[in-house]
Amino acid sequence: MRLNKLFLFLTVAGIAASFNSSARAEDSLFNPSGARTLTPSEQQSFGPASAGRHYDRRMIEAAHIAKRRAEAQKTWYCWRYVKEALVESGVVTSRPQSAYAKEAGTELVTRHGFVKLPTLDPMKAPVGAVIVYGGNDAGHVELRTENGFVSDFISRTPYPRPCVGVYVKPA
Repeated sequence: MRLNKLFLFLTVAGIAASFNSSARAEDSLFNPSGARTLTPSEQQSFGPASAGRHYDRRMIEAAHIAKRRAEAQKTWYCWRYVKEALVESGVVTSRPQSAYAKEAGTELVTRHGFVKLPTLDPMKAPVGAVIVYGGNDAGHVELRTENGFVSDFISRTPYPRPCVGVYVKPA
């Protein structure tokens, strides 16, 4: 338990350190009145590490939307599916414009207020995180779910490419 608290403190400290110092509180899309702890059924879905943490309901909704819309097999439109989940849930206020999945992280940070977490291990990504993978082609992007990953399809394992970043929208 003490190790979990230390990890949470270091994670929060890392996120806070990565914010642009010129950002103002008024620029944040976070609404404290909408933040809440997870219900017992949500905690069961999102795992034991979620107990006591506050989640922005929009990230939870993005994960649910992506899971509902996922296809049985790859469609090669992973970034399109993730964009739609982020927009419909309200996590982003406008549709991301980047064409390639491997560009998603840069755009989410520069235009939509996301931060890059200090890990490249998709298995350590929190639920709702956007995970971006590189490659010689368009790359791949997916959302972390309570028991795997989802983009245009659902998988229990991370995509088999080098991860270039794990991104979250801070609360």
